[in-house]
Amino acid sequence: MNINQLPPSDIRDRWIAYIHDLQDRICTGLEAEDGKERFREDRWERPEGGGGKTRVIANGGVFEKGGVNTSVVFGEVTDTMRNALKIDGDRWFACGLSLVLHPFNPMVPTVHCNYRMFELYREGAVSDRWFGGGTDLTPFYLFEEDARHFHGTYKEVCDRFDPLFYPRFKKVCDDYFVNSHRNGERRGIGGIFYDHQRPDAQHDLDFWVRFGQACGDAFLPAYVPIVAAHKNDPFTAEQKHWQEIRRGRYTEFNLVHDRGTIFGLKTNGRTESILMSLPPTVRFEYDYQPAPGSPEDELLQACLHPKEWLM
Repeated sequence: MNINQLPPSDIRDRWIAYIHDLQDRICTGLEAEDGKERFREDRWERPEGGGGKTRVIANGGVFEKGGVNTSVVFGEVTDTMRNALKIDGDRWFACGLSLVLHPFNPMVPTVHCNYRMFELYREGAVSDRWFGGGTDLTPFYLFEEDARHFHGTYKEVCDRFDPLFYPRFKKVCDDYFVNSHRNGERRGIGGIFYDHQRPDAQHDLDFWVRFGQACGDAFLPAYVPIVAAHKNDPFTAEQKHWQEIRRGRYTEFNLVHDRGTIFGLKTNGRTESILMSLPPTVRFEYDYQPAPGSPEDELLQACLHPKEWLM
């Protein structure tokens, strides 16, 4: 299927152009911070319709592994999609950017970011459209000033659009990135996350496009200062060991619970791009528990009990 076979949509074209520009700007900013390696790009095509640009970085000065991916995919709604994703219609379209960065230094947090738009078509017209996204931080050692900076950056963006957004979307994030099979342990210290946001009487279509763009634009100022503050911090083999224990929890969430991973696999997305989010080295040790009161335990407690960082 060719994208020109889909019903016309000015918003769709505007969103695609923005996502590709955002990918370029984020990769340029991250390469400057890494100082050693550059992103390698793989372009791929999906037989049923569309494709994407996967950009990966590895063994850099800062980033041990990372990717900044864009995809523009579409096709016929299949029975598998109807059953697994609870959607209906004749055809569908999705476009978004998704990134994950795994720094080498355990004092620098892992970060995830995703912003996307989805359209559903029936009988030659748009029948549904929604927006989703978010950015969340997964530190291995807790620096409260970093948490305040990260959350404060996204609160400022949210407040520009609706003062109710930050507390609402922070809670959604805290409640989504949870390894429920590990007694409610969060993947990290959160950020914001929203999904299935549709135009309504208060927030029209243009509003949601502009909000998603503002959140995407906030990624570099939210994350890069944290990287710069800690990328040269000294660390021990024991601290690297703890990072890999926590990376194991990250892997568990992405493979067991993450809706984006499930969507990509159910719609015949590119497996290498979907699983790019997984860290390069992890540890799964039986019943590993950090020493009570240690810096590692402090991080674990922050993941078990979400905190209001900006109070």
